Amino acid sequence: MAQNLSDATLSQLDCAVPAYDRQSLSGGMLHFGVGNFHRAHQAVYLDRLMNAGLGLDFAIIGAGVMPGDQRMRDTLAGQDNLYTVVEQSAETSQPRVIGPMIDYIAPGNSAQVIAQLADPAIRIASLTITEGGYFIDANTGHFDPTHPAIAADGANPDAPKTVFGLLVAGLKARRAAGHQPFTVMCCDNIPHNGSVTREAVVETARLSDPELALWIKGDVAFPNGMVDRITPATSDRERAMVRDEFGIADDAPVFCEDFMQWVLEDNFPAGRPPLEEAGVEFVADVTPWELMKIRILNGGHAVIAYPAGLMDVHFVHEAMQNDLVAAFLEKVETDEIIPAVPPVPGTDLNAYFAKVKERCANPKIGDTVRRLCLDGSNRQPKFIIPTIADRLARDLPVEGLALESALWCRYCAGTTDSGAVIEPNDPSWDRLTETAKAAKDDPSVWLGMADIYGATGRDPRFAEAFGNWLNALWRDGTAATLRRYLGG
Repeated sequence: MAQNLSDATLSQLDCAVPAYDRQSLSGGMLHFGVGNFHRAHQAVYLDRLMNAGLGLDFAIIGAGVMPGDQRMRDTLAGQDNLYTVVEQSAETSQPRVIGPMIDYIAPGNSAQVIAQLADPAIRIASLTITEGGYFIDANTGHFDPTHPAIAADGANPDAPKTVFGLLVAGLKARRAAGHQPFTVMCCDNIPHNGSVTREAVVETARLSDPELALWIKGDVAFPNGMVDRITPATSDRERAMVRDEFGIADDAPVFCEDFMQWVLEDNFPAGRPPLEEAGVEFVADVTPWELMKIRILNGGHAVIAYPAGLMDVHFVHEAMQNDLVAAFLEKVETDEIIPAVPPVPGTDLNAYFAKVKERCANPKIGDTVRRLCLDGSNRQPKFIIPTIADRLARDLPVEGLALESALWCRYCAGTTDSGAVIEPNDPSWDRLTETAKAAKDDPSVWLGMADIYGATGRDPRFAEAFGNWLNALWRDGTAATLRRYLGG
């Protein structure tokens, strides 16, 4: 019979558990966005550190913001904020119970979040709020302070509802009390994530307190970082596997690959845990690493996702077993993506891509094509379109990336090549579906979404290639179109 997960039952589990006394932990980080990626990445590094007897005063206090966070908060509270991480290679599955989170503030409790941020014991406020959580205007590439949610926080700065409004309120309280500001550490997969977060926090503050905005801009640290670990969504399948294979009754397990990477700028004036002892690489400038990861890995995910989705492939490792998808990935990466990535110190880009292919082919992960297809309206402007823009600026061909864009458009029309319905898979799904259907007759309609494509969508070289590929997809189907591309 499976053992319920709690502090009291840790000694009864037949797997690795925290070697540290969780009662001795004290909060040093407040984290927004306690999702699977954070729990399999940042929290795992801290767990490693604490198992070595270090960083015990940097335990995590979670903070819910969205209504959907309530379920995770309640689930974790019911098991003492413990959960199982199952690291999977192609051959093995290794479970470990993770314990560095000591509390989780429920969504809607802004006053408690602000009070926690005001506590000088909190030296780092971190966040993983997804690529789409930063209110970026694709036309300008900058934060949009006119967004209704941000404007509402600007009008009611003492009762904020967004992450950025909460950070502003917490920093305001720190300043008023004469305490050193906490460092804001973004852990999302976006280029220059610290700089993007700084702009969001500063511009949110400017709406209600321009003087505070200047202080934040000059005195608060926002280190950039590159984070990487494939972490699929948790379903009943994963909960059953943890119960049946490892004897743990855990309602919130996380399955992930055995690869993990974190490259971080060392800019923490208020102090930080010695994460280098747990495998984090600290550098002066993270830009080369983040461009490599965002373009080769995240861009590669998009290249895999949409043809596989249109051909009814369910798992990512199955997509890598499909000769057409695998060859498409190889050609687009080799011909167009990797040449647009600047050199990375101490890194062979082709070896990095080989590792990406190995990771995607891992059958144990159970990562789904649908997850890779998720949220294209936010991911394409960060992972694909900048590479297209760079190549166009150098007058280089973009045939493969134009085909990837056409595949995304065709996917958003809402049916696979077999006629199966694609369920909504983007916050803007209704708009995307309507536009994709219109683009069947007029491809320029799709590229006219300026908030996604910006000026790139108006480039005639890209528009011509995109239109040709989209017409081919509707006329001939995905498999035939991929063969045409691969045949030159």
